[in-house]
Formats: sequence, C-alpha cells, structure tokens
Amino acid sequence: MNVFLWVLQILGALLYLSSGVMKVFMFDKISQDVPSFGALPRNVWAALGIVELVCAVGLIVPDALHWHPHLTMMAAAVLAVESLVFIWVHVRYREVSATILSAVLGLVVTFIAYGRMVLAPIL
Repeated sequence: MNVFLWVLQILGALLYLSSGVMKVFMFDKISQDVPSFGALPRNVWAALGIVELVCAVGLIVPDALHWHPHLTMMAAAVLAVESLVFIWVHVRYREVSATILSAVLGLVVTFIAYGRMVLAPIL
C-alpha cells in the first residue's frame, strides 16, 4: 500500500504542479481555450494556482523527509476541497470531460489523505 500511495502522490504532484503553473504563469494563453476560466476573476485563479503549487510540494516533501508527515494529509485534503470548487465551475459551464477529470483527481487526493492517515501512515 505504501508504494501505491507514493505512486499516487508523485502522479498527483506532477499533475497539480503543471496545473498550478498554467494558472499562475500561463493564464492569459490558456484562458482563451477554456470557457470556464471566465467564471472566476484572474486573481482567484492565480491564488488557486499557488495553492496547487504549494500542495503539490506538500504531497511529496513532508513524507520524503519524514518531516511533519501530517502536512501531506493536509495538502491532499486541501486539493480535494479545491476539486469540489472546480467541479462546481465545470458543471456550470457544462464541461463534461473537465468535470470528470476534476472528480477523478479529487477522489485520488482524497484517497491519498485517507491512505496516509489510516492505511499506511508515515511516522
């Protein structure tokens, strides 16, 4: 289970790093192609991108260094809550594939939080 959680954490971190980079540094370029980016102000998207960047690091570093491993659970939980926001936005704009992707990612980070809290905690 520990190896499986590590694989999910690494994949999740990579996905959220790329998403955060796009929201913070490439917003103008990608917002033209995604209608739902008009749902929230640019500053909110940038803040969500920064949250994703911080949490992506939080999925890996605390567990890898055995330094406050509870931060990994917190990072995963924050990303799970953020995915609910994205699901709401994508549903409002009837973006089915983006809604499904947000839901799957939300379930993955929820499982990471649960897994690191109950199934295979790093002490």
